[in-house]
Formats: sequence, C-alpha cells, structure tokens
Amino acid sequence: MQPVTNYARILLPDGTVATGALSEEGSVDAGGVNHEPGSFTFLPPVVPTKLVCAGFNYRAHANEMAEAVPDAPLIFFKPPSAVVGHEATITRPPSVVSRMDYEGELVVVIGRRARDVPAADALSYVEGLTIGNDVTARQFQVAGAQWTRAKGYDTFAPIGPAVWRTTEWAGRALETRLNGKVVQSATTDRLIFDVPTLIAWISSIMTLEQGDLIMTGTPSGVGPMEDGDVVEIAIEGLGCLRNTVGATQPVLVAREPVGASE
Repeated sequence: MQPVTNYARILLPDGTVATGALSEEGSVDAGGVNHEPGSFTFLPPVVPTKLVCAGFNYRAHANEMAEAVPDAPLIFFKPPSAVVGHEATITRPPSVVSRMDYEGELVVVIGRRARDVPAADALSYVEGLTIGNDVTARQFQVAGAQWTRAKGYDTFAPIGPAVWRTTEWAGRALETRLNGKVVQSATTDRLIFDVPTLIAWISSIMTLEQGDLIMTGTPSGVGPMEDGDVVEIAIEGLGCLRNTVGATQPVLVAREPVGASE
C-alpha cells in the first residue's frame, strides 16, 4: 500500500478546534504547531450528516448471529449524536442495557455529494478511510425489526482517530482487542458487499453528503463490554481506535429548589 496522509480533529484547552496530521507517536501537527499527546482531546475526525451501516456483511458474523447472509446490502442508521472520538468514553445507558457489544469496522468517509453513483465510479467519491466501533445494545437487536434503539444511543459510534486519504479498502487486517485480548480478527476483503457496491447501493436510495460515513460491517467475534473495559480496534495502515467503557450514568432525580421549605 502506498504511503498516504491523514488528518485528525482535536480540541485544545482554550476551546479551539484544530485539524492536523496525526503522527505515529500520537502528536498532532496543526497549523505548524506540534501538539503533544495529553495536551488535547481527540474529536471525531469528521462531522457527518448521517452514518449508514451495513449489517451482516461478513459471512462468519452472519453465521454467529444465526442470520441468513443477505441477498442485498442490509443497511441501517446511526444518528450523528452517537459519534464520539478516539479515547472518548462509551457510556452505558442507565438501567436499560444489559449487554453492550463491540463491533470493530472499517469506515468509509464520503468526500463529495453522491447520488445514483455507479459502482465503477464509486471510489472517486471517497475522501478516505477510518475506524469505527458499531456499539450495540444487543438486547434490542431483534430479528425482523428495525435496530434504531440497539444502535443509536449517545456514544455508540466511536470514530477515529484520523481519516487517511486513501481508497484502498481491500486486504487490510482488522483486529479488535478487549483489555488486550484479541476478540476479532479478519481482513477487509472478506466483505460480502464491497465498498464500491455499498456506495452504489446506498446512493441509489439516498444522497450521501461530504463527511457522511459508511460503516462497512463487522467480522465474527462480537461480544459484550463491561464497565471499565478498554476496547481497541486496529486496522492495518489506519492506526488504532481506543475507547473505555464508562460506568452507568445515574438517573437524574428531581429535587426541591434551593431555599424550599423542608
């Protein structure tokens, strides 16, 4: 694979958002200033209008879920409000999620408006590639039903750490690690519906805008994450997306206003 450039978005302590190149050491060079790790917060590298996801797009994953391999791309949405960046906390929703799974995925970043794009031209609409975790509340992913609740909670779409300016999607090793243990391992050429096919299919249904994301599907080995777990998704040539699972947020309880009589 040819060397390619990348860009990451970061939040500086003064509230400034900067974009620059991510180094192997984790620093970001933005506007000629080198920001060292720990001096900034990673943001999602793009701000999408939508995330379109492919379900059961690896045969082994369809088998482990006891689902038939789809005859055409099986797509669903995640809302932009689910997106968080590298090193952000994945938060378990209060009281309603008994099992919250990781799903490591190759993510395609759209570079310009795409509508009714033929597969032969599809890669010319790609800005680059990144890494994503299709976090899933498995109890709500019911066969034959829509998956909005299972897939759409806040923080359920970690993306990053950077976008790499390449269209070379095939043959990249994908590995998910949970607390350092390898739990998913595959290569991206095992996709049932490849990246050009997904772009053509999706753009025949809806217009894709610049910055929109296509999550291309997860291989077998999906499993639960617990509070305190660290999940890392590494894709050859694209770096490693790392997130920690946070404790359940407490339910807000109404209180008497300050100064109210007891």
